Amino acid sequence: MAAGRERAAATRAILTPCLIRPLASDRRVRAPEGEGRAPRPADGEVTTTASPILSTREVTIRFGGHVAVDHVSLDVLPTALKSIIGPNGAGKTTLFNLLSGQYRPSEGRIVFKGRDVTGWSAAARTRLGIGRSFQLTNIFPTLSVLENVRLAVQARRGLGFTAWRDYRRFSDLEDTAYGLLETVLLEGKWRAAAGALAHGEKRKLELGILLALEPEVLLLDEPTAGMSLEEVPAIIGLIERIRARRDRTILLVEHKIDMVMALSDSIAVLQNGRLIADGPPALVSASAEVQAAYFGTAPHPALSPEGRG
Repeated sequence: MAAGRERAAATRAILTPCLIRPLASDRRVRAPEGEGRAPRPADGEVTTTASPILSTREVTIRFGGHVAVDHVSLDVLPTALKSIIGPNGAGKTTLFNLLSGQYRPSEGRIVFKGRDVTGWSAAARTRLGIGRSFQLTNIFPTLSVLENVRLAVQARRGLGFTAWRDYRRFSDLEDTAYGLLETVLLEGKWRAAAGALAHGEKRKLELGILLALEPEVLLLDEPTAGMSLEEVPAIIGLIERIRARRDRTILLVEHKIDMVMALSDSIAVLQNGRLIADGPPALVSASAEVQAAYFGTAPHPALSPEGRG
């Protein structure tokens, strides 16, 4: 009984951002369903004329005397995949923390679907449609793979957690969760304890949990971090599948340049917290400043015409 209470408490602590009802201030600015959404493009097509779904304007954050993100202004188009690259310490994860609400900027604005969300909490942004994965995997290791995703589905629907209510009364939750496991190629592991999965499979599960929250924007922070070479192609393929559907926007931080060049519709490059390039992969790869800042004097093979095939 005590162990059950502890598990329920841990579950609430992690998924509370999705269960909290909108505050009055949130309801006041929340748009009606469908408002601000661009028409869904055809498969493989990228919207280029729509307004940005996510923007920053002169966003800056200081930690004491250190400027981690320095007046960064960028736009992310709906249903596109935009990668953010740069050397270690360039400010990539810090920028993600600003976009997702973990940090608040010292200066500047963050706009989501035309709404200024600069002062919004991470929980409020999650409810609004900004989902975030982290470099370290966040799952419930003692629960089954299916239960991990079902809890996220349950949270998204606002059903909450009731210790005396049998989850089997909500069979549709498990059906939805199983469908998401099929999306992330884990349906064969649905009964397994999440903690027993291989590292690459845990990253897939985390992505399944994130998709269960139905975000419009996915912030993926180094999804292949810590993976073996054999595990990486599966994650790349999974991101490609999500991208090909063109029903979500993806912002990706990743150090594997071959992967970035293959997946991205556009690339933003940070150096010492500053945005030094932002545009299509071909344009960014041709930038002398990018080559000097990120790769040194010699071009990275993935950015050369030969390397891109």
